[in-house]
Amino acid sequence: MPAISNAGQSYDVAIIGAGIVGCALARRFTLDGARVVVLEKALDVLDGASKGNSAILHTGFDAPPGSLEQACIAAGYREYLETAEKLGLPVLKSGAMVLAWNEEQAGQLPQLIEKACENGVHDVAPLTRSQILKREPNISDTVLGGFEIPGEHLIDPWATAHAYMLQALANGAELIRDAEVLSGRFDRHWTLTTTQGEVVAGHVVNSAGLYGDVVDERLLGRKSFSIRPRKGQFLVFDKAASNLVSTTILPVPTKTTKGVVICRTIFGNVLVGPTAEDQESRTDASTDRSTLQILRSKGVAMLPGLASCEVTTAYAGLRPACEYQDYQIAYHADHACVTVGAIRSTGLSSALGIAQHVAGLLGLSGKPLCNPVIPQVDRLSEYHARDWQEEGNDGIVCHCELVSRREIERVLDGPMPPATIQGLKRRTRVMMGQCQGFYCTAELAEMTRGKLKRPLGCDHDG
Repeated sequence: MPAISNAGQSYDVAIIGAGIVGCALARRFTLDGARVVVLEKALDVLDGASKGNSAILHTGFDAPPGSLEQACIAAGYREYLETAEKLGLPVLKSGAMVLAWNEEQAGQLPQLIEKACENGVHDVAPLTRSQILKREPNISDTVLGGFEIPGEHLIDPWATAHAYMLQALANGAELIRDAEVLSGRFDRHWTLTTTQGEVVAGHVVNSAGLYGDVVDERLLGRKSFSIRPRKGQFLVFDKAASNLVSTTILPVPTKTTKGVVICRTIFGNVLVGPTAEDQESRTDASTDRSTLQILRSKGVAMLPGLASCEVTTAYAGLRPACEYQDYQIAYHADHACVTVGAIRSTGLSSALGIAQHVAGLLGLSGKPLCNPVIPQVDRLSEYHARDWQEEGNDGIVCHCELVSRREIERVLDGPMPPATIQGLKRRTRVMMGQCQGFYCTAELAEMTRGKLKRPLGCDHDG
């Protein structure tokens, strides 16, 4: 078994999993003065459930009132808006409308408004059909009514998580990738056995996402929930489609899903999705043509102008759903361990709130950092300043997404260099535009030569 380079060091907290929640936890505990290590089984962060989501900062208006999920979303939403400017993260206030397309859905609108108010979201307001069409004239005139949620925002799901982890690393945390946790023993402190060697820590936080129940069994010998992944397929329309809609269009939700959403992305595209398909596999994030055709038809039915817009790409995300409706966050005091499980589609919005909650559960006594380092973050937003607009960027490599050579080199040579081309895509958006890498692959292959653990062109690049 490979030896960990920092063998012999003991940490205050070992965080298992470097998804959006794990990254937020790493930042929170590091800023609180703890010695933190993050263990990620994949070669790159955000390689599990967190890599595929709708990139919306939700208010939590439709969360179950009184639930832990609702509390974490509300806290996370507030902290994100307070923190984003400090970290240099883009925020685009789009607002949202929940729309009804049939009489049954229209009948549910009053209770959804009431739920929003119960959840502390008081700026919701009903909208008539004419008000909706005046605001969004490209919406299908079959809409019956709806209500607005002004506080919904569009954010960058990848730069957000990377910023959390980069700030943790800049202030002393450590990240060990390709380090699957195989087992652990607890005797006043934890000794975790990983594929990279042993790690010793006073406390453990299991934020393993799609494998949260598996990690609980490995560490505690038991599990209190079972993950059954829920696949969500998405269509990404070309940037020209962003002229069709400015507000996020939300459906009346069901018991299992928020339904098919139409929204702009922070990258300038239009997103339609997700589906909600329960499955057994924790790794199958494939898409299928028939489902995508149905998804496209649903999008066109709500926003007819999409019929003439090209689809840039499609992808699927896996949400760590379980048999319970609420988050499964539990403090195992006898083992100095916290399980953070079943964080479904709202994890991006609630991550900072979850980190607050878990920090409160562990109650570690440390000395918070007075002037923490704030590292440079990835700038990917179509609606904010980009590197290609500045001098000295060494030219554009990916013309579809306007990614400069300087951006790519900065990421490759930075404190958290990607190990795969998928990791590089999430850090820069290279190869993610209309041509899907057709024109820039050769140049990227040369730039990344010897720098990726899984070289460009490997069968697993996807």
